[in-house]
Amino acid sequence: MVMKNYPPQFKADAVALYQSRPEATIRQVAADLGINPETLRNWVRAAGASRPR
Repeated sequence: MVMKNYPPQFKADAVALYQSRPEATIRQVAADLGINPETLRNWVRAAGASRPR
């Protein structure tokens, strides 16, 4: 398996997009970005990000 390296700005933007779409799941946002859902989940956790409820 090849590990892709994503630029820090892309990661930050992906987390911000996830946070800005409370109706969307990680799977949906990841699909929109063309990345693996686990990758996005890891970035969200690493950022300590939360979503408005």
